[in-house]
Amino acid sequence: MSTRRAISSLGMLVMTLMVSASAFAQATATGQKPFEPQVGQAGKDVVWVPTPQAVVDKMLDMANVTKNDFVMDLGSGDGRTVITAAKRGARAMGIEYNPDMVELSKKNAEAAGMTERATFEKADLFETDFSKADVITMFLLPSINMKLRPKLLDLQPGTRIASNTFTMEDWQADETATVSEGCSSSWCTALFWIVPAKVDGTWSTPNGELKLTQTFQIISGTLGTQAVQGRLRGAEISCTAGTTKYAGTVDGNTIKLTSPSAITATKKM
Repeated sequence: MSTRRAISSLGMLVMTLMVSASAFAQATATGQKPFEPQVGQAGKDVVWVPTPQAVVDKMLDMANVTKNDFVMDLGSGDGRTVITAAKRGARAMGIEYNPDMVELSKKNAEAAGMTERATFEKADLFETDFSKADVITMFLLPSINMKLRPKLLDLQPGTRIASNTFTMEDWQADETATVSEGCSSSWCTALFWIVPAKVDGTWSTPNGELKLTQTFQIISGTLGTQAVQGRLRGAEISCTAGTTKYAGTVDGNTIKLTSPSAITATKKM
């Protein structure tokens, strides 16, 4: 081999190595390992622990999620609850503070073919408007639940709320279920509430004054001289006054009782 040819070959080799090294350096500088969430990783207000899929399914079952619902998942993590709701035909949105989790959720929704019905927003729970939600799901600490509770109670009566494991303290759940099949962790309890209508106060009825005291969905009071005990399930009201059982619907400042006969109660302002 001639000296000129050897030098030329060596130059080409050096150039190739330099290009390869440059490309590697650039890939190292710009390329990042795909984000992988770690159980227990710190978040804004909580650490991340995924809800077992069996519990996700149970929560959505208890809330009776259908294609007509708009579901909001608070602290949506990897997006599994939102995606599962979307697979049931609902429109669903996840609210998540960690931008990496938001991007992961979007990728998971894309992989599941649910991008049209499953969306995610990087947002603060305490600055988010929940008013358009039919169903709210969450797996948050009790302290966070309590901070959110006043906002949740102001939602439209009948709004359905499902939580993994953690309660609303003295706002007792309307339903509680423990999931045994498909859940072997410490997070296997699903709780369900329906936002009750507001009925506390005095109402005029053909049968006398109806005075009600309300503690969340539980009501008590008097109808004329008879003691009243009952409960609310969203806008639906059922109660007993003496030996008579009443049932009806709350509509703002009107209670329309349909059983045992049609009676309208109007709230005194």
